Amino acid sequence: MSYDSRLSAAFKNAPVLPLNGCRRYCLISDCHRGDGSSNDNFLKNQTLYFTALKYYYANGFTYIELGDGDELWENRRMSQIIEIHNNVFWLFSLFHRQNRLYLLYGNHDIEKKKPGYSGRVCKTYFCTDTQCCEELFPDFDFHEGLILENRSRSYRLYLTHGHQADFWNSTGWRITRFLVRYLWKPLEHFGVLDPTSAAKNYTRKDHVEQRLADYASKNNISLVTGHTHRPRLDPGAPSYMNTGSCVHPRCITCIEIQGSAALLVKWTYDTRRDNSLYVSREVLSQMTLFE
Repeated sequence: MSYDSRLSAAFKNAPVLPLNGCRRYCLISDCHRGDGSSNDNFLKNQTLYFTALKYYYANGFTYIELGDGDELWENRRMSQIIEIHNNVFWLFSLFHRQNRLYLLYGNHDIEKKKPGYSGRVCKTYFCTDTQCCEELFPDFDFHEGLILENRSRSYRLYLTHGHQADFWNSTGWRITRFLVRYLWKPLEHFGVLDPTSAAKNYTRKDHVEQRLADYASKNNISLVTGHTHRPRLDPGAPSYMNTGSCVHPRCITCIEIQGSAALLVKWTYDTRRDNSLYVSREVLSQMTLFE
């Protein structure tokens, strides 16, 4: 199966959500939440992420995660990830109760595509406030793709993780997961980068992004992905966008959709004049999706 076919298959039975002035969406990808160990790349930005998540919940956004939310290649147990990052999953449960939560799967959490996965693994979480197990999302469906649609303007925005453009992270994911889990994870302690990763190998990053951009152009669609960890929102090339990631050393990035406007946003630490530290939200780029 070609990468074109893999990408098209992601949208075959994808849910369609309304894209209009009444709806606000936050698109985030590649959180790679881990088990709290030294290999957990999410730890360094967990405060930034949780602050952003609270902002989006309080301001009525629908949260859409474009895959690789949880690191299930390096870690075998989703339950341990939920336990370590229970504050995040507490907020997820609040989003879910208001029908404002959509989680797509990528290559690093492709296990979520198995039928009944949420009922087995995401049924409950331990709430530190109540000191007991609370319901999470036992009947939740994880999707490979999702579509935002404005019918009156005949406009569609296609969302997926983007690993489909990379053979070793889609069709060959079992082999790549084995190498990551048993070879590259131990070597990461010594600064050895995983050559199979589009996020860490710039040649592969460029190759995958070119494929994604070509797919969007050939099919005359607007496509948003993650996977490569490189944020992109260019008004001069509006057919392909990328949310970036939550594992950059100094910030997290995401894309906000508000009506017909798309904004590339960075959350990072900043200082006031009195040198006190705070979390800032900065708009890096913006464009109009449709007129």
